[in-house]
Amino acid sequence: MAEESRSQSRRRFLKTSGLVAGLTATAVTAPWVRRAGAADTITWKIQTSWPAGVGLETFQNWCGTIKEKTGGQLEFQPFKAKDIVGDFELLDGVKNGVLEAMNSFSLYWAGKLPAAAFLSSYTMGLRYPHEWDIFFYSKGGLQAARDLYAKQGLYYVNRIHHGPNIIHSKTPIRSIEDFKDLKLRVPGGMIAETFAKAGAKTTLLPGGEVFSALEKGTIDAADYTGPAVNWALGFQQVTKYISMGPPGLMSVYQPVDLMDFAVNMNVWNQLPDNLKKFVEDEIQVYSNIHFGAIQKADMETWHKFTDAGIEINRLGAEDLQKFQEIAVPIWFEWANKDKDAARIFKLQLEVMENPTVGYVTPDMYQGLSINL
Repeated sequence: MAEESRSQSRRRFLKTSGLVAGLTATAVTAPWVRRAGAADTITWKIQTSWPAGVGLETFQNWCGTIKEKTGGQLEFQPFKAKDIVGDFELLDGVKNGVLEAMNSFSLYWAGKLPAAAFLSSYTMGLRYPHEWDIFFYSKGGLQAARDLYAKQGLYYVNRIHHGPNIIHSKTPIRSIEDFKDLKLRVPGGMIAETFAKAGAKTTLLPGGEVFSALEKGTIDAADYTGPAVNWALGFQQVTKYISMGPPGLMSVYQPVDLMDFAVNMNVWNQLPDNLKKFVEDEIQVYSNIHFGAIQKADMETWHKFTDAGIEINRLGAEDLQKFQEIAVPIWFEWANKDKDAARIFKLQLEVMENPTVGYVTPDMYQGLSINL
């Protein structure tokens, strides 16, 4: 009888204190609590641009957490580079519904969408992750990216921080002059044009094809991500040298190799609002996890290259000025390819000119303009 009385009292307390209402509201709104009678799990096939290494492992592990986090409402099924579609076919694969979503290097779409060249690092542009976040979250860059992808039938959820790219080569690269006549793999866009102006013979290849091209001698050198992934891909077996920027700027051409997470627009629109909010928040979580994992792995990998006899070289400060003189006119040429590119670059130019960053002054682009 005493137990029954205590139980009745507890029920009255919960009801009168409002906790029952609060718990009910939480069950309705929280994306990680499965509602009674909820539909079957929504499953997304998601392909990344990562072919191997810490990038792929981090992506796969993160995808494996989504079902539990959403109480079974949403599941991410991960695929590595080229598992379902070719690396440069990812955008069309998502647009056409072969995949629900993608985790790609944004720069890959510069050939189709010139403005995409401004959604990841370009030579001597924004140089550190926080500067990119100024663009995305203080200057309207996130909405501009979403507007751009929407024209392709995709919803751009958010940027994903990665890290600097480095160059592996068969011959040493110690100054900008050493790029002359070098057969160099680059990701395309403004970066390719910059190195071409510096004298390199550039070619565009997805990451998964770089090793074989180096091994066969099709190329003499290749830009690709950072030391940890490049070690996992075996670049130390087919090259003898690594080239980077001066101390404090690991890469002069792609210091923040941004990735993104984008979803087929019809798939996104069918997602319940609570899960849309969850995915938007979760991509920010993933960006933090991804960035941290990449940096940790990179720092722990350098000694492997030196132990293997790989020579690591840095460009000099004087090379930065030479790259800047080549790069600035190319910025404006790409900005004027279409109105989307012009709009996005204008936002970034405002960041680079602001004293907060201070990379650019008007005299550096005298006679050049953005055609909005």
